[in-house]
Amino acid sequence: MKNSIFVLLVAITLLQACVDEIEPDFVATPMQVSMPSWVDKMPIPADNPLTVEGVALGRKLFYEKKLSGDNSISCASCHSQLHGFSDSNRYSAGINGLQGNRQAMAVFNMAWETSFFWDGRIATLEKQAHDPVVNPVEMNAQWSDVLRKLQADPQYPNLFKSAFGTERIDSVLVTKAIAQFERSIVSFDSRYDRYVYKNDTSALNASEKRGALIFENSACLHCHAGVLLTDNSFRNNGLPFDPSDPGYGAVTGKAEDMGKFKVTSLRNIAYTAPYMHDGRFKTLEEVVEHYNSGITFGIANLDPFLIGATPGLGLSPQQKVDLVAFLKTMSDESLLRNPAYAKPD
Repeated sequence: MKNSIFVLLVAITLLQACVDEIEPDFVATPMQVSMPSWVDKMPIPADNPLTVEGVALGRKLFYEKKLSGDNSISCASCHSQLHGFSDSNRYSAGINGLQGNRQAMAVFNMAWETSFFWDGRIATLEKQAHDPVVNPVEMNAQWSDVLRKLQADPQYPNLFKSAFGTERIDSVLVTKAIAQFERSIVSFDSRYDRYVYKNDTSALNASEKRGALIFENSACLHCHAGVLLTDNSFRNNGLPFDPSDPGYGAVTGKAEDMGKFKVTSLRNIAYTAPYMHDGRFKTLEEVVEHYNSGITFGIANLDPFLIGATPGLGLSPQQKVDLVAFLKTMSDESLLRNPAYAKPD
């Protein structure tokens, strides 16, 4: 009993020490992200509001290689701005050259996501920023070592003080800052947007407009709907089942979720190859061909919308060309060159 009381008193003392380090009445500069009128208000957690200082710190940390065990890679190593903040490799390589079994997901419009990673095992963006640091196949670091390196850096204590009112750096504040930066990365400026939301009929050519009709009248629209072009659900899209990676089923433990993976956004799809959770398709043409003729029918948990599309989309060669052309209009070139998202000087 005495030991328990002692541990509790130590915990309270440490917590009070952390609180005492924060400047009284500290308030960072609130930040508003500019978005078009057709986009719903950005969901922001009450305990991590966007601030000018927090986003700037998160941007620096996103590109900071000190977060890895050997100072060789950063978040941006697997989430490149030139590739829509995704990885152009099929499997991302960690600091020891080890590869996982999934393709790195794109990082944009993350504020509207309701779960993270292909299997949805993480519920918040802050937690999503936490795990890759200690993952042995990714950054393979210990948080204690990362914090020591950041604390010893001549820039970071002052940056954390500006963002959070304290020079004391911990993993909670690191992940909060990264999450703020990631929420600030928004992408809603494509020719698709101009065509659909601004009623600019000149934004698409004839082939792309034909592709739009195919998209609207196929199973595609059921999963890739709305402004985000994803319903944030988990579905089995007809790939052969791999028992070594059951996807969402491994998280829920439910038989009906085996072989399901997160529905990704089609925004910036022209820049985020390769495709699918395991990066098996190198091109959009291959993706379209999968839904046209490559669906594995008869497997457990196949999405009902695909079952209804037996034996596939049934597109002609020209229709496949048109559909691919339309999908490419969903990409936002400004995302790739926006200096606010680039590596800071």
